[in-house]
Amino acid sequence: MSQVRDPIREGLTRGWKVTGGALGPVPEKIVCDVAIVGSGAGAGVTAELLAKAGLKVVMIEEGPLKSSTDFHQKESEAYPQLYQESAARKTEDKAINILQGRCVGGSTTVNWTSSFRTPGPTLRFWQENFGLADYSAEALAPYFAQAEKRLNILPWLTPPNENNDLLRRGAAKLGIQAAAISRNVKGCWNIGSCGLGCPTNAKQSMLVTTIPAALDLGAQLLTEMRVESFELANGKVTALYCQSVMPNGAPALSGHARSATKIIANHYVLAGGSINSPGVLLRSGAPDPHGLLGARTFLHPVVMSSAVFTQKVEAWNGAPQTIYSDHFLDTQAIDGPIGYKLEAPPLHPVIFASTVPGMGQTQQELLKTFPHNHTLLALLRDGFHSESPGGKVKLRGDGSAVLDYPLTGYVMDGARRALLSMMEIQFAAGARQVLPLHEMAQPYTSWAQARDAVNALPMKPMLTKVVSAHVMGGCGMGGQEKLGVIRPDGVHWQLENLSIHDGSIFPTSIGANPQLSIYGTVNRLAQGLARRLTGRDVVLA
Repeated sequence: MSQVRDPIREGLTRGWKVTGGALGPVPEKIVCDVAIVGSGAGAGVTAELLAKAGLKVVMIEEGPLKSSTDFHQKESEAYPQLYQESAARKTEDKAINILQGRCVGGSTTVNWTSSFRTPGPTLRFWQENFGLADYSAEALAPYFAQAEKRLNILPWLTPPNENNDLLRRGAAKLGIQAAAISRNVKGCWNIGSCGLGCPTNAKQSMLVTTIPAALDLGAQLLTEMRVESFELANGKVTALYCQSVMPNGAPALSGHARSATKIIANHYVLAGGSINSPGVLLRSGAPDPHGLLGARTFLHPVVMSSAVFTQKVEAWNGAPQTIYSDHFLDTQAIDGPIGYKLEAPPLHPVIFASTVPGMGQTQQELLKTFPHNHTLLALLRDGFHSESPGGKVKLRGDGSAVLDYPLTGYVMDGARRALLSMMEIQFAAGARQVLPLHEMAQPYTSWAQARDAVNALPMKPMLTKVVSAHVMGGCGMGGQEKLGVIRPDGVHWQLENLSIHDGSIFPTSIGANPQLSIYGTVNRLAQGLARRLTGRDVVLA
């Protein structure tokens, strides 16, 4: 690893305009053409395109700038440095753990590279229910194609590791279709530590693609700076205010480099993610005539089943996610009982130990099986039924954002069906015991025993283990003002010089890992914004 080039450190040596934290003080006032809040999927794509159009761009990122030299494949380093709330962000009632990035590159720096275009049924639902007539698969196709070319998104042709192949083999025995996942990687070493930061720069995240491109074109990056609020007047944003924070996200303390900065721009792009973006607007007192701000915030609630096999699985080795099944999406009407996508997540010791139920001797026995453990997850497709309104972003007393996300009976019915589906697949693949992640469950040694037990379990929050790495909505698009926070072109309905370019703009959950949906949709929005601001046509690739 010591011989791998670090493009971030090389860029800093070349004189990139990067300040904040250990990289130097941030000026008290900055004037630019466009200020972009965030540096994740939406922010990175927008920054490259607007910089290509010749605009003076400033990006503001709450997290630190870390690069391949800093990525040591250690959970003890990665979670506090690279994730929101040290990978322990939770919903308001603590029933769902949420994994989100908090670093330059955002969640693209720490995700598992799974790349899917927005499914056709999702787009059709948006067209029919949210007035988004131009959001068809055909209209978005060229923008997805550009993003796929720019970020090297291709089917993963290397044979799957055992962890993923167990999903394929188990599904095949039951006549359930499974397929390969496309990944945004180039020259991947297949070492499996994507969630801890890629130490070889193979993952084509914003950290090593669009952000360096924007910085090479003269853009400016502020790190360890949290955007507190916008200043609003006469239907426009007139300034934004940001405050320095510690590397772990805590407010800067006395003795640390403290600074407050005012940024004045002609146009502002909010791309802080589907909890932080609504939070900024709520703190700013943004207009919300229809009560939509922060509402209809969606997760893919995830439930999991853990199995032990006779052979070693070593779920930490190899590309993290390369096989999936949409069988339980395709066989459900989108507005019927909740459907779910099946994937096989990678396992690392801290995440595994903190996720599986039990304590003391019981958990010790389970941890002994770690090399033989295989886990399946089900992404529940939320937001398409009257009984799945999602959650709402609120502000705590200190002004920080939190997501209130009730787990309704509708969602928990899907959770039960998903656990049953995953256990059946694991037994079909040859598991010697299966443990659905539920506080009242026990390891089961046959499909019949597991089926009867799970059918009898109370599917309630806190008892059923629920996590999520995908947050969407809260600033949704709508073809009419009463249907969304932003217009179909990404501009806020009531604030004429504010655009929103992140996963918060989706009216529902995606029903698939959302990073490519953000890349493709924002590519379209940012090209339109560049054209309106400069009269120039730019493309991502």
